[in-house]
Amino acid sequence: MQLKRDNSKMENFKVIEQKENPLFNRKEIQFNVQANITPSRMEIGKLISEKFSTQIENIKIKEIHGRFGSKTFKVTTFIYKSEQDKDKLEIKKKKEEKLKETLKKEETSETTKSSSENNKNEEKVEETKEDSSKNEEQKEVNSNK
Repeated sequence: MQLKRDNSKMENFKVIEQKENPLFNRKEIQFNVQANITPSRMEIGKLISEKFSTQIENIKIKEIHGRFGSKTFKVTTFIYKSEQDKDKLEIKKKKEEKLKETLKKEETSETTKSSSENNKNEEKVEETKEDSSKNEEQKEVNSNK
């Protein structure tokens, strides 16, 4: 039995602490966010990338901490200047690999949808061209009779 997980809307994004760490080429950020259920790493990643105008690949989510009965979650994240800086310092976990895979799947599904629509349109154009050429051939045969 699977529980339905409604998309929890995260509210009251409040930065607690933000410091620049030039030694590791990253920003270290702690913030609070309010949500009905514990937000997933993907939701947090998207939120951070929107708020701080960065790519999801450059974000390392260290911790999502909630207290029992509270709807407030404390999140600790690092935003690196580049993905190479992140890969040098951070240990890769299966959770992050799954996150990257799901993001790639979402991107490829969007591109395949648009490419499949383009292919369908091209097929329709080819079919109409074939139909028109067949009609012209039939007209020539009929006119020759």
